[in-house]
Amino acid sequence: MSDRVDPRRLLDWCRIPAEALPGHPDLRVPFRLVADAPEMGRLMARELVDLVAARNAERRPTRVIVPCGPSGWYAPWTEMVNAQGLSLARLTVFHMDECLDWQGRPLPENHPYNFRTFMERHFYGGIRPELNVPEDRRFWLLPSTLERVGEAIAEAPIDLTLGGWGQDGHVAYNQARRHPFLPVGLEELAASTIRVQENNLDTILALAHRTFGAAFQFVPPMSVTLGMKECLSASKVRVFSDTGSWKQTALRVALFSEPVPDYPMTLLQRHPDALVTATMETARHPISEHPEWELL
Repeated sequence: MSDRVDPRRLLDWCRIPAEALPGHPDLRVPFRLVADAPEMGRLMARELVDLVAARNAERRPTRVIVPCGPSGWYAPWTEMVNAQGLSLARLTVFHMDECLDWQGRPLPENHPYNFRTFMERHFYGGIRPELNVPEDRRFWLLPSTLERVGEAIAEAPIDLTLGGWGQDGHVAYNQARRHPFLPVGLEELAASTIRVQENNLDTILALAHRTFGAAFQFVPPMSVTLGMKECLSASKVRVFSDTGSWKQTALRVALFSEPVPDYPMTLLQRHPDALVTATMETARHPISEHPEWELL
């Protein structure tokens, strides 16, 4: 097994039209195609609401890992919780990652990549106070909380991991490691745990184009993240994306390649209950729309 994706195979995967992806005979992980961001956001919110409601009915706690984004699910999440009067008193939330400055310190409160600020406003902020997740059940990931978060995750099984993926298929900030002297193989990636790290240059450039008009100088150069081991320890793993072009190739690799460390998302294939969901904009690929292109 190679650590890299064969460009010839990649070209074949990218040539598959988006509408042909669901149910494709070569899929290696279940895939769901949705029309747009609002539909995806409702599905993502419903996944968590239904889980909490079911476990509340059994008087059992719920333990989940949640991402900062995609942003489209927070409004339906808030609406569903409030409309149902759903108590989140038994819900424990592990936030999967956080961005850091070049010295490994938290970002300013109103930096657009301060995930805690964003989640406090959009995930918790609209919930009626009497329904909301107790403060002591909200586990924020920082260099200073690594041990405490790790111990809390190990206390009991995780019921659900929600997430997205990056340009290289990273889940949380589990990027493809590109260090020239210390490469990481597939099994090491699969066993990775909570850590502080420098962000890859391609991650920085992708975020710069997404948020700052390509001003890479403002992108956080470091991060703290749950490892793939923690993320994939959940009973269910659901990843979603509505972000379009910068996720399109990683999606094709995740769906059709054997697991490779260059695309961490391919490890979803090893999970017994994983599901990938993408909007049409994320599932389409320009190569599939230009059969006249000669690329190799």
